Formats: sequence, C-alpha cells, structure tokens
Amino acid sequence: MLFTSLQVTAQDPQFSQFYAAPLYLNPALAGATGQARVGLNYRNQWPSLEANFTTMSVYGDYFIEDKKSGVGFLISRDVEGLAGLRSLQIAAQYSYEMEITKNLGFRPGFQVAMFQRDINFDKLTFGDQFDPTTGAIISPATAEQFNTNFSKFFVDLGAGGVFFTRKAWLGVAAHHLNRPNQSIIDEESKLPIKYSVHGGFKFKLKQGVQGSGVYMRNTERSISPAIQYRHQGQFDQLDLGLYFTLEPLVLGTWYRGIPFKAVNGFVNNESIVLLLGFTQLGAKDAINIGYSFDYTISRLGIGSGGAHEFSLVYTFPLRNPRKPPADKLVIPCPDF
Repeated sequence: MLFTSLQVTAQDPQFSQFYAAPLYLNPALAGATGQARVGLNYRNQWPSLEANFTTMSVYGDYFIEDKKSGVGFLISRDVEGLAGLRSLQIAAQYSYEMEITKNLGFRPGFQVAMFQRDINFDKLTFGDQFDPTTGAIISPATAEQFNTNFSKFFVDLGAGGVFFTRKAWLGVAAHHLNRPNQSIIDEESKLPIKYSVHGGFKFKLKQGVQGSGVYMRNTERSISPAIQYRHQGQFDQLDLGLYFTLEPLVLGTWYRGIPFKAVNGFVNNESIVLLLGFTQLGAKDAINIGYSFDYTISRLGIGSGGAHEFSLVYTFPLRNPRKPPADKLVIPCPDF
C-alpha cells in the first residue's frame, strides 16, 4: 500500500507566493526583469503533522540584452511525508523575448532539469520492534531491509510562454513533458505532465511620494488581481486573489480551491492565503521580502498548522552603465 501511494498520488510541490518563485512557475520568466536576479523560497506545509511537507528553492537569472535572451538556473529540494520521500531538482532555463507589436510582447522559454529522488525509512517502525504484549518499542532496529537502493535519477523537460503588455500578462507552462519514470523500486510510474495557466492585471493608482528634496521619488500604488490554475494527473487546483501594493508594503490575499469539483467526495476548499511583503528600491537595485500563511479551511483543519512560506528576491543590474537602456516592455507581474 505504501509503494502504491508513492507511485500514484505524488504531485509537484506548490508555492503560495508563486510569482516570488518565477523560474519554478514558468521557464519563460527567466530574465523577465531585464536585470540580474537571485531568489530564495521556503515552504513548510502542515508543520503540526509528522507527515508534513517542506520545500526549498534557490534560483538566479539574467537578461542578455544584446541577444534578447534570458538565462537562469533553479535548484529545489522537497521532502514529503513521514518516510521522507526526497526530491532534488537542478534545472537550466532559457527564454527569448519577442516584440509582437509596440505594446504586446511574447516570451517562450525552455527548461532541462535533472531529478534525484530517494526515500529513507529510518523514521518508520515495524512489527519486530514492538513488545507483542505491551506494545512498547523494545528494539531500536528492525530486520526489515528497506534502506537499500531506493533512489531514482532522471532527466526532465519543460516549456512555457508568456504574453504581456505594460499592464497585463498571461502565461502557460508545462513540466515533465517527457513523462519520466519516477519509480524508486524499478517499476513503471510515469510522472504526469503538470500544466499551469497564470495571469493577472495591474491597476495603477495615484502614485505616492517617498523622501524629500533631492531624495524625493514616486512610489507605486496599485492593485493586481492574479490567478493560477494547475492540472497534474487527477489533481486540479486554483489560486485566485490579488496584491495591493502600497510601497514599501505589499499585502495579498488568495483563495485556493475549486469548490464546484469534489475530490473523493470532499469539496475542494483548501485554504485562504494571507501575504505581507516589504520592498526596498535602491538607485539601481531592489530587494523584496515576503511572508505568507495558508489558513487551512479543508476538513484537515487548522490543527494541521496551515503552511508558512518565506521569500527573498534581490534584483540588480549587470549591464554596461555607459550604454543607454533599451526601451522595452517589462512583464508587470508582482514580485511576491
């Protein structure tokens, strides 16, 4: 039963702050800022349960202006469940920016990744470790041999694209296009393709003012509705919400679920997500820090601990300062 579960129910990890994990969301977003960028994401889902999920991601990307190309790398690690099913992904990405019209751009992107998956049963207990009379654990070791050669290495392919204007964007991504075999016990377990559709619109409000005198500058005030839909195997999920930017603060809230589609007889109301972010713009660089909490509204309940998520993104220029910047569209999606 355990092996069957590992084969048929595993889905990719998710981030509530999906735009703070841009390269994980869509390879077409590599180099999307027009500058250099590095970022970190951490998520701890259901921390009150022993079978919780922890995910960490590190990425970096850069836009090569002369080639209209973005390049990036992504390293992510995910640990699932009591038995510690571990996944390590190392990916390289490339995107190319095209101008369809003066006010409409398109970026296709591609990804090649290497996956390493393994499992460790050290946290599990078996019948020969218990006293049959009292039920107490009498032996720290077991005669079961479950910690040998349970690992899998495979190559994974992904692609995506983003249409965008100065105020709106719409992206589509597909991961695991080659349907790699993910089984760690030498059986057949094809990894389902994960499809993602994501988009939004930025409504600009009256600009604010920060500082005074020669240090005075305008600050952003905006509302950005955003959406993300994901499908993988028999799994579907929807994130729907908005960002409110009152620079240097960013507030966000989402609903996650598809209430009209039941899962195994249960209504798919998963969580309400709340975000608090801080952005600091320098003369040329910018730093964004975000924290979000998923308040579980499914039957699992808030006793699970919900989910905590942190993000850190730093954007900085690497271009020749003597060269005038190109007049180009920038994808307006949020940084959180």
